[in-house]
Amino acid sequence: MSATVLYDAPGPRTVRRHRIYAGVTALALVGLAVLVLWKLNSAGQLAYAQWEVFLTPDYVRVILLDGLLKTLEMAFFAIVFAVVFGVVFGTAKLSEHWWIRSPAWLVVEFFRAVPVLLLMVFVFYLLSVGDGPLSKFWCVVVALTVYNGAVLAEVFRAGVNAVPHGQVEAAYALGLRKGQVMTTIQLPQAVRIMLPSIVSQCVVALKDTSLGYYIVAPGLTAVGKQIYLEFFNQVPTAIVLAALYITCNLLLTALATWLQRRYVGERNPVDTSRVGNMDGGRAV
Repeated sequence: MSATVLYDAPGPRTVRRHRIYAGVTALALVGLAVLVLWKLNSAGQLAYAQWEVFLTPDYVRVILLDGLLKTLEMAFFAIVFAVVFGVVFGTAKLSEHWWIRSPAWLVVEFFRAVPVLLLMVFVFYLLSVGDGPLSKFWCVVVALTVYNGAVLAEVFRAGVNAVPHGQVEAAYALGLRKGQVMTTIQLPQAVRIMLPSIVSQCVVALKDTSLGYYIVAPGLTAVGKQIYLEFFNQVPTAIVLAALYITCNLLLTALATWLQRRYVGERNPVDTSRVGNMDGGRAV
């Protein structure tokens, strides 16, 4: 039996002890789940009347699906604008001119440091209260755009810097200008590197739309408030909304995995079993 690289293979007593730990942990989790269900049932939260609203077609179609659509719309606009924001300021941070690089650095670091909820509140009171030009929907979009855009700016800068420097030097040696090197050499390869991070940021943007609840913006959380204030079913509402968010995030995660395998990973790996020893340019 070959030993592992990082640690010695556990002996029979250690294996038996680990199995005991795993069994005790599983029993504890099952007991905790039973306790939670018992408490919910004692509070009447598992009664059919508490869940009936989620089985009523009118509520599902008019309220829940409408709230989900608004949430997806906010996330979609936020991530599209954030990508543009990230490309612009990420490129500016790579500039050789300090008067371009320094303001871009200040903007990116500021919006990365400020919590999203504070950004929403600030945008709401600045551009929505009174006769402000923006609706609450767009206040959420603007706040998510600047925050996620600042994060994507760093992702973009790191992706460009991850391209091997030898390719850049070769492009300069061929007489290409810096803009041509960026658009033809660095950017296409950086996009492949950045794809998983961009899609992961989509998940963050989708989840952060729930913070629009604080400024009474439309979305799933706003719909959930309407439901539990009418039917007094806070726990079932929270469970249903969480299930919707989890489903959307799992779909985005599946998309990220597919993109990584399709565009980033090796689709046609070399079959090393067919490569023989070479002698004078011929296989022997």
